[in-house]
Amino acid sequence: MRIDLLKDTWEKEVPHDQFAYLRANAPVHWHDVPGDTGFWAVTRHQDVRAVSRDAQTWSTELGTTFIRTQTPEFIAIAALTLLNMDPPKQSRYRRLVSAGFTPKMIAQLAGTVRRRAERIADRVVERDGEVEFVEEVAQHLPLEMICELIGVPESDHHLIFDWSNRMVGFQDPDFRTTPEDGEIASAEIFAYCDALVDERRARPRDDILTALVQAEVDGDRLTREEIDSFFVILCVAGNETTRNLIAHAMSALIAHPGAYRELRANLDDEALWRSATEEFLRWGSSIHNFRRTATRDTSLRGVPIAAGEKVVTFYASANRDEEVFADPHTFDIRRTPNDHLTFGGGGPHFCLGANLARLQIMCMIRELLRRFPSAEHTAPVQRMRSDFINGVKRMPVRFATS
Repeated sequence: MRIDLLKDTWEKEVPHDQFAYLRANAPVHWHDVPGDTGFWAVTRHQDVRAVSRDAQTWSTELGTTFIRTQTPEFIAIAALTLLNMDPPKQSRYRRLVSAGFTPKMIAQLAGTVRRRAERIADRVVERDGEVEFVEEVAQHLPLEMICELIGVPESDHHLIFDWSNRMVGFQDPDFRTTPEDGEIASAEIFAYCDALVDERRARPRDDILTALVQAEVDGDRLTREEIDSFFVILCVAGNETTRNLIAHAMSALIAHPGAYRELRANLDDEALWRSATEEFLRWGSSIHNFRRTATRDTSLRGVPIAAGEKVVTFYASANRDEEVFADPHTFDIRRTPNDHLTFGGGGPHFCLGANLARLQIMCMIRELLRRFPSAEHTAPVQRMRSDFINGVKRMPVRFATS
């Protein structure tokens, strides 16, 4: 079988056939990259988890989380973000923002999330059930919630949406109009953050940005560049990933109308909705992969890996691993247990916003099902051209009103 796990493949579909072949025949597989150094593709659940939890052997800071080799200048900037830091530095900085994502804090946000989801679903009713799902539904709740946590005024939410699309969609021509546009988006969001930082220093508020402005790490305050980088990762990670998870969840229910009907008939069954949400997460992994760089000569499943080589863990493959999941290609809203790795395989880079994402997905899908007995795609789903983000660009949907 020809193995191609680069961006053009993902634009068409998630390559589950390739992953099944690799899991069975070459779970640690060397993958060439035209014009660049290749990487080791890691596709088994056990190995993805092991790599995720061993930051001493598998670094994100050495070469970033992206498959392609980056310039030293880009790596230096990326290393200011949690996503591309290694412990112990990453652990200290993670504590600065983790207070905003504790189960207690998320529980306090539950009412706000439900009210916002209700308002978004009501707008779908006003449109007689016919919407471009990404633009008119999926984007709104995660964007509104992360902006509220950070302290971005509602009048500027559209700016965050545009900047995050242009920054993470750098492989997709619909999001990046020129080769320089991704860098321009970065500069624009950094400048915007600088202005907010000045405002928070003058007038502190009860939000994460104020906490960053006032925070100290080992006696030192964060630099402006460090605050900018934290701001960017919160905006992008908190917006982009959950938006796509909501879109994938609805698409899964459209493809499985029996599950749609079962959930709609049991809107108050919290246990069912919790298990369904975990299956949404397993089914629609929002990040394709995370790249690490080997810090020393080592091996994985007996395959020698040299210091400096790239190792890429594929979450969509781990989430369909036959060794872990019974009938892994069956969408089962009652699946228990469900040890998916959509939020990472544990370890230092486990997603801080996991519980907030779960809450938003559950609330948004439940409010739509509460109002509409069924739904259908009215045109093919258009996927993002990216080998990093499992993105949905367009998803026209018609909800039945009776």
